[in-house]
Amino acid sequence: MAHALLPLGSLPENWQRWKADCWLSPEPFDGTAVRKSTDPFPLEEEWQWEYDYYDHDEHSPLLHGIYQKGSVLLGGNRDCEFWVLVVTGPQRGRVWWLGGGCVAPYTDAGEECEPEADFVAWFQDWQADRGWWSEHLDG
Repeated sequence: MAHALLPLGSLPENWQRWKADCWLSPEPFDGTAVRKSTDPFPLEEEWQWEYDYYDHDEHSPLLHGIYQKGSVLLGGNRDCEFWVLVVTGPQRGRVWWLGGGCVAPYTDAGEECEPEADFVAWFQDWQADRGWWSEHLDG
């Protein structure tokens, strides 16, 4: 496995300096801001903002909230791509992938693609280096 899990509460080195290709908010991403894991995670389903971002007043706070609220960082597999464990709200206990232009809940890498895969399913796939990310790792 090319990338290790982060110690709880840590931020990866690339968190503070990343530049997503599809970051549409007029406010730049602030990787030094304190993450608010007790605030609700703002989504319940996948969002591809590279296709669905049309109103700064509506979408900019949501975009920033995805990266700063209701989750703890688990690690990442490339620059600008991170895994988080949601710790508040309806998605609590689920792992989400944050990537340039899209955010989505993890689905099991098994044959049936379990849509309600939880942290344990994600962790087992991560440890076994099985899943779509294993084919796309840098380094």
